[in-house]
Amino acid sequence: MKETDREAVATAVQRVAGMLQRPDQLDKVEQYRRREARKKASVEARLKAAIQSQLDGVRTGLSQLHNALNDVKDIQQSLADVSKDWRQSINTIESLKDVKDAVVQHSQLAAAVENLKNIFSVPEIVRETQDLIEQGALLQAHRKLMDLECSRDGLMYEQYRMDSGNTRDMTLIHGYFGSTQGLSDELAKQLWMVLQRSLVTVRRDPTLLVSVVRIIEREEKIDRRILDRKKQTGFVPPGRPKNWKEKMFTILERTVTTRIEGTQADTRESDKMWLVRHLEIIRKYVLDDLIVAKNLMVQCFPPHYEIFKNLLNMYHQALSTRMQDLASEDLEANEIVSLLTWVLNTYTSAEMMRNVELAPEVDVGTLEPLLSPHVVSELLDTYMSTLTSNIIAWLRKALETDKKDWVKETEPEADQDGYYQTTLPAIVFQMFEQNLQVAAQISEDLKTKVLVLCLQQMNSFLSRYKDEAQLYKEEHLRNRQHPHCYVQYMIAIINNCQTFKESIVSLKRKYLKNEVEEGVSLSQPSMDGILDAIAKEGCSGLLEEVFLDLEQHLNELMTKKWLLGSNAVDIICVTVEDYFNDFAKIKKPYKKRMTAEAHRRVVVEYLRAVMQKRISFRSPEERKEGAEKMVREAEQLRFLFRKLASGFGEDVDGYCDTIVAVAEVIKLTDPSLLYLEVSTLVSKYPDIRDDHIGALLAVRGDASRDMKQTIMETLEQGPAQASPSYVPLFKDIVVPSLNVAKLLK
Repeated sequence: MKETDREAVATAVQRVAGMLQRPDQLDKVEQYRRREARKKASVEARLKAAIQSQLDGVRTGLSQLHNALNDVKDIQQSLADVSKDWRQSINTIESLKDVKDAVVQHSQLAAAVENLKNIFSVPEIVRETQDLIEQGALLQAHRKLMDLECSRDGLMYEQYRMDSGNTRDMTLIHGYFGSTQGLSDELAKQLWMVLQRSLVTVRRDPTLLVSVVRIIEREEKIDRRILDRKKQTGFVPPGRPKNWKEKMFTILERTVTTRIEGTQADTRESDKMWLVRHLEIIRKYVLDDLIVAKNLMVQCFPPHYEIFKNLLNMYHQALSTRMQDLASEDLEANEIVSLLTWVLNTYTSAEMMRNVELAPEVDVGTLEPLLSPHVVSELLDTYMSTLTSNIIAWLRKALETDKKDWVKETEPEADQDGYYQTTLPAIVFQMFEQNLQVAAQISEDLKTKVLVLCLQQMNSFLSRYKDEAQLYKEEHLRNRQHPHCYVQYMIAIINNCQTFKESIVSLKRKYLKNEVEEGVSLSQPSMDGILDAIAKEGCSGLLEEVFLDLEQHLNELMTKKWLLGSNAVDIICVTVEDYFNDFAKIKKPYKKRMTAEAHRRVVVEYLRAVMQKRISFRSPEERKEGAEKMVREAEQLRFLFRKLASGFGEDVDGYCDTIVAVAEVIKLTDPSLLYLEVSTLVSKYPDIRDDHIGALLAVRGDASRDMKQTIMETLEQGPAQASPSYVPLFKDIVVPSLNVAKLLK
C-alpha cells in the first residue's frame, strides 16, 4: 500500500506541475481543485456500484447452489426407490414367460391364418404361373411368382423366429413350395432369351424388353429388402439373393461375345479375302448394334443402368479379345495389314466409333487400344519380315521376266515420247506403290519403314540388273547376230535407268515428308551411281557395236589407199549417222553423253591412225594433199556431230580442231618453223607425249635429225598445264614400237 500511495502522490505532483507551469495559471487553482474533486467523486461512485453488483451476483450464485444440492438429494432418493421396486419385480417378470410364448405363437397363427388362402391355392397358382410363362405374359407370371415366394418366405420367417433350429418344419414348408424355385428358374430362362435377342426385340416389340427390365428391377428391390432384414434377423429365404441384374449384364456380355465370334463366315482355304470380309461384317454389326442401343435400348432401361455405356464396354472388350485371337494366328502379310488397318484406323474412324450417329456418347479418346503396343509391334515385325521376302522374290521375278523380253525378235515398246522402254520400271514401282499405299493406311511410321525397305531392296536389285545387263552385252559380242533386237533392248535398258531415277525421286517426294532421315537420304546417291554405271555400260556397249562396224574403215585412214582417194570417212559418217538414228530413242541425258563420247572416240581413232605411221609423206605436195584431206574430213566429222548434237546446246567443235591442228603440223612447208608449230600443238594439248610427236614427225618424213633432237629436248622440259575444261585425247593413243632413239637415227 505504501508503494501505491507513493506512486499516487508522484502522479499527483506531476499533474499539478503540468497545470501550474505559468504564473497566470495560479488564478485557476480553485477551478482546478473543484474539477478534480468532481472527478474523484465520480470515480468513487462507479467503484461503489461495481462492488455492489459483484455482491449481488455472489448472493444469487450461493442461492442456486443451495437449490441444486436439494435437487440432487431428491434424485438420489428417487433412484433408491426405483432400484428397490425393480428388485421386487424380477420374480414377477419371470412368471410372465408363458404369456410371452403365447404371444409369439399367436402371432404365428395369425400369419398362418392370413396366408391360409394362399397356402391352399399354391398348386393352382403354380399352374397358372406356368401357363402365363408359356404364353409369354411375363409380368403377370412374375406377379404370381412373387405372391408364392411372399407366402413361402413369410411362413419360413415365422418358423425361423419361433424355432430357428427346427429344420424339419423348415424342410416341410420348403417342400410344399418346392415348385416355386422351378418357376423362378423357368421365368429366368425366358428373361435371358429375351435379353439375348434384345437388339432385335427392341425394334419389333420394345414393350417385351421393358417388361423384362421391370421384372429384374422388382427382383432387385426384393433382394435389397431381404439383405437389409438379414442384418437384423439373420434370416435369408432360399434362392436369395437372385442377383438378376448382375446375371442380365452377364447374359448381355456373353451375347455380345457370341455375336462378334459368329461373324466369321469363311476360312483362308475357302476365301483368300476371309479376314477382310470378317472384319467388315464385324464393323457393320457393331455399328448397327450400337446405334440401336443408343437410340432405342436406352429408352427401355432405367438411367442408372447406363445400358449404352455398359454395352459399349462389352463390345469393346469382345472386339479386343477377338482381335487378340486373330493376331495370334499365323497371318499372311496382307492379312496382317488388313487387321492392323482395321484396329488402328477403321475402328476409330467415322466408319465406326466416330460415326456421327454415335456422337457424343462415344468418346474415341477414352477407348483403350484393341491390341497392346507389344502385339502391334510383333505383327509389324512379322509383316516387315514377310514383306522383305516378298519384295525380293517379286524383284527377282520381274527381272527374270524382263530378261526374257531382251531376246525377243520384236522391238520393245516406246513411251509417249517415242523412247524405247521395257515394263520393268513400271512393274517395280507399281509394286512399291501398292505396298506403300497399304502401309500408309496403317501408320506414317510403317509407311516410312516400308519406303526405306523398298529403297534398300532397290539398291540390291539394281546391282543384279547391272550384272545382267553386262552379261547381255557380253553374250551379244560373242555372237553379234543374236539377239536380233539387241540395240533396241540395250537402248530400253539405258532409258530404264532414267525412268528408275525419276521414279525414285517421285516416290520419295510422295511418301516421305522429311527427307533428312538417314536411312532414306543416303540411298539416293548410291542408286544414282549404280544407274549411271548401268547406263554408261549400256552406252559403251552400243558404241562398241558402232566401232566394230567402223573398224575396217578406220583402218583405211592415213594409208596410201586413203591418200589416193578412199571414201572411208564418208562411210564412217553414214554408219555413225545410221546408228544414231536408232540412238535417237535414247533419253536426252544419256544420248547427250553418248553423242559426246562417240565424237571423242571417232577423233581419237583418227588420231590413232596418224600415230600408227601407216603412211610417210615423201614430198611437200603429198604433205599438202594429205593435210588438206585431213582438214576436209575434220570438217565433215564436225558437220556430222554438230547435226547429231543439235538441241544439246554444247560446243562440239573442239575434238575436230585437234585433227586440224595435227594437219597444220603435217602441212607446214618450212621445216625451220616446225619447232614453233609443234610447240604450239603441245601447248594446246598437254597430254601429248614425245612418242606422239615422234610419230607425227615420222609421218611428215622430212624432219632433220637436229630438228628432232631440239623438239624432243623441248618436250623433256615438262608438259604444259592443262585447263580445267580440257578433255584428254592423246593419253589413250598408244604409239606402236617407236622410241626416241630410233627417231633420231
